[in-house]
Amino acid sequence: MKDKTHQWKRVLIKDVCEFILDCVNKTAPTIESPTPYKMLRTTNVKAGSIDLINVKYVTKEIYDNWTRRAVPRKGDVILTREAPLGLVGILRTNDTIFLGQRLIQYRTDPEKLNNYFLLYAFQAYNLQAQIRSFGSGATVEHMRVPDAEKLTILLPDLLLQQKIASILSNYDDLIENNTRRIKILEQMAKLIHEEWFIKFRFPGHENVKMVSSELGEIPEGWKVKTLGELGEIITGKTPSTKNKKNYGAYVPFIKIPDMHGNLFCISSSQYLSKTGEASQKNKTLPKNTVLVSCIGTIGVVSITSIESQTNQQINALIPFDSKKLEYLYFELKRLKAHLKNLGANGAILTNVNKEKFQSVKVTDPDKNIVKTFHEITSPIFSQIKNLQFKNQNLCKTRDLLLPKLISGEIDVSDLDIQIRDDFKVPQVQETENKPKRLS
Repeated sequence: MKDKTHQWKRVLIKDVCEFILDCVNKTAPTIESPTPYKMLRTTNVKAGSIDLINVKYVTKEIYDNWTRRAVPRKGDVILTREAPLGLVGILRTNDTIFLGQRLIQYRTDPEKLNNYFLLYAFQAYNLQAQIRSFGSGATVEHMRVPDAEKLTILLPDLLLQQKIASILSNYDDLIENNTRRIKILEQMAKLIHEEWFIKFRFPGHENVKMVSSELGEIPEGWKVKTLGELGEIITGKTPSTKNKKNYGAYVPFIKIPDMHGNLFCISSSQYLSKTGEASQKNKTLPKNTVLVSCIGTIGVVSITSIESQTNQQINALIPFDSKKLEYLYFELKRLKAHLKNLGANGAILTNVNKEKFQSVKVTDPDKNIVKTFHEITSPIFSQIKNLQFKNQNLCKTRDLLLPKLISGEIDVSDLDIQIRDDFKVPQVQETENKPKRLS
């Protein structure tokens, strides 16, 4: 295709946005119980999306006060300016949210800049390099609020922006749809676990009497056992980082961030070489090992999908009975609060060591009930794993295309691409006064 990037124009980002706003420069008081009013933090912005589940909640009074300059709405692009720097996401719903500290809100002028094009441009090298340059020179990497307007962006005409954004957003829509299916599938299995093993309304429960145990009343025939009696416990370890030969692309080396939001760990940010794995053979875990974070951030649970190793912040449980995998996964997720209390013990850094972890007690249900639960939930877990792998492949393809499309290296101007309906017509403009620009 003929190179048409000479027709693209570099413009100041403030000239193609309706407004650019930072957050209120103080921490909002939050409350424990959920409300409709959610505070976004930098931890909620990740990989082009906004997490609206793991949020802090506030009262309506606080929400109204913190949104007095502008109310965030669907389509706004949110950028982190510190801790970490340069992560971006887009609001896909009209939830009542407001920005916590170190966040910047961009609302594009729809007649000049497609908001999804901006989302993807923020993820490409050029804007990331600008953000890093503004954020350099400090102990903690951060971009000053006024610099948020000084960024420049290379823009094609609006129709081409819409084409590029449509291509990339189609990948994101598929990923989001798969993610939604994963959540529904896991919730289905969780509800069965709660019904059978917490409320004790399993098939045939009417004919089983309840008896006393150290964990309270449980069905007759069920037992109380420690985790150490139900599986082999292995605490991870980090091979020497001084020996570079320990690291490569062979065995996944799982850390807590690799586990967040993933029922299965299908990839990791770091891998061990054969040398690194051999340096601690007794730490290699088979697939279908349950992982639990036990230092600092406690109670994150995931399952290995292939042979892996972990660092020392993770305890692993290799079930003696493979049919108890799904049961133990949900039991360990349920024990999050208990593990936190167990790990606190007056220490600054919470830590559930191997001895504490393997001594944790859970119910060991009737084997026939567990077998039936496994037969129902194992196909569900397999579907979840397949969807995670599909998302991984979609992400890889999108990430390969993104820099080439955003830079114009791949020219799609002459291609007949179906543009998303919400990209075609500029959004209806509100009659309210626009917020003041940053200064």
